[in-house]
Amino acid sequence: MLASNLKSIVSDNVLHAKWLNTLSYMENAGAKKISASEHKENVNLIILKHAAEEHRHAYYLKKQISKIDGALCKTYTNAELLSPNHTKYYLHALDIAVCRYLKSVFNLSGYDLKFAAYLFVTYAIEVRADELYPIYQAVLDQAKSKVNVKSIILEEEGHLEEMMNQLVSFSDDWENHAAEVIKIEKALFESWVAALAAELPISA
Repeated sequence: MLASNLKSIVSDNVLHAKWLNTLSYMENAGAKKISASEHKENVNLIILKHAAEEHRHAYYLKKQISKIDGALCKTYTNAELLSPNHTKYYLHALDIAVCRYLKSVFNLSGYDLKFAAYLFVTYAIEVRADELYPIYQAVLDQAKSKVNVKSIILEEEGHLEEMMNQLVSFSDDWENHAAEVIKIEKALFESWVAALAAELPISA
């Protein structure tokens, strides 16, 4: 479903610009979530690197819009995003649901809860990114588009490995908890994709 949706999006300049802008918004929201989860003093190199790279992805994706039409999608207003309500709800809802799950399982609160949520939410997002960006790149290649996301694909693979290394340190049973978080993310992602599909001409 995602691949066919993306073919429709990439074939339409306005939709494609909005799609890039939507991805940029989500990367930016992710970067801000990472920064918000930081301890006031105990900030490790990986967190700084990760927040910086997510911000750079947001910038890179926004910049790619100029390859389609430099006049499009200057802001993150609803009119310049695809499925804005679902887009803005997705990461926030994932964060809340994961916090609720971790609180009940590990009895965490305060910074400890924030940090655990950062680990598991980011892991789920990286798993999703490792699926979504290669599908998008394949559609771009097929369409012979000037837009490309190859550099993001490489960095997201590195992020996933980093998150797994941190999760191993967090809990011996991290894989079972990560599987529960992935289920939460999958439901939210499928709802977002359905909302995207409803906006495309092919659904009309």
